[in-house]
Amino acid sequence: MNEAFTPSPTPPNIAPRRRAPDQYDTMARTNTVVHPGGDAAETRSTATRKALAAKVDGNGRYVYLNPRTGGRIAVAEAARNVVATGAEPLAITNCLNFGNPYKPDMYYLFREAVGGMGDACRVFNTPVTGGNVSLYNESPDSAVYPTPTIGMVGLIEDIDYITPAYFRQEGDVIYLLGETKPEIGGSEFLKSYYGQITGDSPSLDLELEHKTQQAMLKAIRSGVVQSCHDLADGGLAVALSESCISNRQHQLGASVQLGISGMRPECFLFSESQSRFLFSVAPENAEKVESLFDGLSLQKIGGVGGAKLSIDNLLNVAIADISAAYFNRIHEIMD
Repeated sequence: MNEAFTPSPTPPNIAPRRRAPDQYDTMARTNTVVHPGGDAAETRSTATRKALAAKVDGNGRYVYLNPRTGGRIAVAEAARNVVATGAEPLAITNCLNFGNPYKPDMYYLFREAVGGMGDACRVFNTPVTGGNVSLYNESPDSAVYPTPTIGMVGLIEDIDYITPAYFRQEGDVIYLLGETKPEIGGSEFLKSYYGQITGDSPSLDLELEHKTQQAMLKAIRSGVVQSCHDLADGGLAVALSESCISNRQHQLGASVQLGISGMRPECFLFSESQSRFLFSVAPENAEKVESLFDGLSLQKIGGVGGAKLSIDNLLNVAIADISAAYFNRIHEIMD
């Protein structure tokens, strides 16, 4: 660990960027369905019961460590975000941010990242409708992290399918869908706490990712899913925190029992393993929803309620404290 590095109480990359959307009219023409802060933006079609979900995503650290897999993850994560809202991924656009392609190492990163994006788009059946390329992003000392930014749009067949990321009801059952592996290479935890960007990116099985997304979408369309949030930067610990506090008008705590074995607790909590969702259902729908994920890793991990987030004997924090640390961080830095 770099001795000059001071861990941040809340990594800025995790904190919400509300400072930007708050400067604009997020309810333009009154078609916005859910206020900013969810997994994707949803805009209704006034002529039908359909809606569109849109998400912009990308992680330069993954591409820097493993450009092929990083390119695949960029598309997969954007797709996972629109699925979490109840949308079927349709197509992508992109902005490719890289260094000087005449340098062999920069060209290799660019070629492999674009190849990875193509791999994912073919599996998800999401054509690339357009995009732009920004090259030569370098200083005399280094280049920017290779960052393919993906814009994904999805179709919500009926506005009743729209699903928020935040917990909605006391007593709901919380599930973790997908397998958690000790994958912290390129993670927010490794960068924020140890000041390092090293290791390999998380692994990604594109066929499993697609199968998991389709199963989650089927569950949402069945009408039993109360909330759904994808796991990405920060892993399970951050996803749980965001699910507790994202609805600032009605924040709900959670009690979670993970029964971690076979890996260190911090690896489980902050692993950024792909193909995972955190979702909640009413207790009477638990048996029904469990039948929808045959052949996939599904773990009932706890329940919604109270004024704290409690995880085994590892964490017991007031929701008010999590909310203050989360929502105030960017303002603290900017001010």
